[in-house]
Amino acid sequence: MRELLLIILAYCIGSIPTSVWISKGKFNIDIRDYGSGNAGATNTFRVLGSKWGTIVMIVDMLKGVIATSLWVTLPNYGEEGIARTNFMIGLGLASVIGHIFPVWANFKGGKGVATLLGMALAMQPAVALKCIGVFLLVLYFTRFVSLSSIFAGLAFMVLILFIYNEQELWYRIFAVLVAGMIVFTHQKNISRLLNGTENKVPIFKHRDKKRRRD
Repeated sequence: MRELLLIILAYCIGSIPTSVWISKGKFNIDIRDYGSGNAGATNTFRVLGSKWGTIVMIVDMLKGVIATSLWVTLPNYGEEGIARTNFMIGLGLASVIGHIFPVWANFKGGKGVATLLGMALAMQPAVALKCIGVFLLVLYFTRFVSLSSIFAGLAFMVLILFIYNEQELWYRIFAVLVAGMIVFTHQKNISRLLNGTENKVPIFKHRDKKRRRD
């Protein structure tokens, strides 16, 4: 019963519609009415700029970290093991589902990438930090958040399955599902990338100006 209540709480935490509340509170608009219509960090970067996009990304990651860490409230999960790992996966996925289908925003949210990264950060920081590094590297060279998210998701799968060779079966399945889900939710972005119509986010402009001068 306690586990179920915590999973519901994790969903509610994930449901916090960061970009929607910021866009309405600061700009008197609904972010979902602009750009791609998505309530995630990518569309926030595109519509509201890098400052607010960064804030949304960080808060959405923290949602995943906090929700996945709720296991600490139950003393019987104090020892590291399969039960704790599985419970953390359940908590984290509940927060991701909340982000995608937020109860506080008419069940129309984002794609869950930042919250997934936060979940990974709570479960296995070394892997998550490497994925964040991949994300930032791809973002720096391309300015496509969608492409950066896809590469980060694929990197997570490769790291769990091959580099760290995680032995827990459910964790391995989870890693594959994460990569698959990120690719699936970015189908439209992939089409726009292939067609050359995907929008770049307004960051690293100083780099682009320097390149043009050179």
